[in-house]
Amino acid sequence: MLAKRIIPCLDVKDGQTVKGINFENLRFAGNPVELAKKYSDEGADELVFLDITATNEGRKTTLDMVQKVASNVFIPFTVGGGIKTLQDIKDLLNAGADKVAVNSAAVINPDIINEASGYFGSQCIVVAIDAKKIDNEFYVHINAGKKNTGIKLFDWVKEVQKRGAGEILLTSMDADGTQNGFDIEMTKLAALNSNIPVIASGGAGADVNHFYDVFNIADADAALAASIFHFNTLSVPKLKQSLIAKGIEVRI
Repeated sequence: MLAKRIIPCLDVKDGQTVKGINFENLRFAGNPVELAKKYSDEGADELVFLDITATNEGRKTTLDMVQKVASNVFIPFTVGGGIKTLQDIKDLLNAGADKVAVNSAAVINPDIINEASGYFGSQCIVVAIDAKKIDNEFYVHINAGKKNTGIKLFDWVKEVQKRGAGEILLTSMDADGTQNGFDIEMTKLAALNSNIPVIASGGAGADVNHFYDVFNIADADAALAASIFHFNTLSVPKLKQSLIAKGIEVRI
């Protein structure tokens, strides 16, 4: 069995780390470069950096911020936000990202998944999926969760892996920022129908059972969290030690 991964997430807006609830009501959470270094030093397995307003503002991810973060961390580093072309991906990888996360652009132009995985290798192409439950179905949303695509999560998970994605970053819009636990139902649906790793995102709280359940019941390969780490509710080392005590294999 592969070790489960713990991944802090930096949602960045105007050069600062922010965090909201259900994609709304953002509040300041710290300097992204300082937080990134802290998490790298504490033993996080990877780091995700999302420029959350880039797509809606019609711009690219800020490269100088990516370079600053990359120079301060020694763990795999995924960047997303405003990616539309292969050149955007190339620029981010050249700036120090190890992987890129494509969300809205992949839905609008699914061929970018094939092209990017073919050119750069599937190992560095992550498809980020924001999903929300409506009438007992999970639907994919884009533009920072503001637009319902009408695409069912099950269908999109199948398509992105067929097109060559190396990993799926799955965020539950319903659970996001609530700290009430991951969306086990949604994550399990994706994991059961995927032959590529699924990162669970949205809803992580200070209760270690939230992570235990998403690994043990939903079979996620990795769990992403923001609020609990940013506001010092739970640390990466303490979380990992608690998971080991519960029989979950993680890297120390």
